[in-house]
Amino acid sequence: MDIDTLRDEVEAVSALYAERHGIDRTGDWLLLKLNEEVGELTQAYLARAGQARDKGRAGAELDEDLRAELADVLAHVLLIAQRFGVDLSAAVDRKWLAWRRPAAR
Repeated sequence: MDIDTLRDEVEAVSALYAERHGIDRTGDWLLLKLNEEVGELTQAYLARAGQARDKGRAGAELDEDLRAELADVLAHVLLIAQRFGVDLSAAVDRKWLAWRRPAAR
């Protein structure tokens, strides 16, 4: 699945979730939600690294927690990009992939 298709799928799920739970997905809400998810990713990472309570979870469960929180962070980045009309493919190409191209002389 390409990033634009993924973005559209995530947007549809988020809109449905917001409708069911009466959430107004403002720009502020999206950014705050991303921060919440980054916090949860940090918790999952620390638990997996043995630097925080594992809450009775071990091995594969901690790995799954990390994967799930990475997915949440990515989904919320995609939602913010969609809200503000950011073409993430183009932005990543300009910001990151330019390093792969030879320097202009």
